[in-house]
Amino acid sequence: MIERCALLFDQVHVVVAVNAAKKPMFTEDERVSMIRAALSEDGYPNVVVSSTDGLITDYCARVGAKVIVKGLRQNGDYEAELGMALVNKQLGGVETMFLPANPLKEHISSSIVKDVARHGGDVSELVPRSVAPRLIEVLKK
Repeated sequence: MIERCALLFDQVHVVVAVNAAKKPMFTEDERVSMIRAALSEDGYPNVVVSSTDGLITDYCARVGAKVIVKGLRQNGDYEAELGMALVNKQLGGVETMFLPANPLKEHISSSIVKDVARHGGDVSELVPRSVAPRLIEVLKK
């Protein structure tokens, strides 16, 4: 998704949104670091990686972003994302563009990746090279 956006837009902001209601496997800083490492493997000079614990519309206003791009894997994704898209439009005038996932990868979710890794399966084709060892390390603890 990031690669496709990097081709469509002059500048792309990949934003780790901190959700206090969720307990992620990696910290905010770790997630930002892993995304940056994965992107540096392939070189994306027009991609900025950062995080926010506030409203995404406030982040967009701060950086001058007019569009939020959301990747859709299945029908359920659209239903879940549509409400957020409408609220983002109302709050900040930010449009949401939905891009369908690559059909070869649309079945991949964080839950599936974690489950495969927890059971000793090979996740090297499911996540960036720089992420696999860190995922395995955290799951061993």
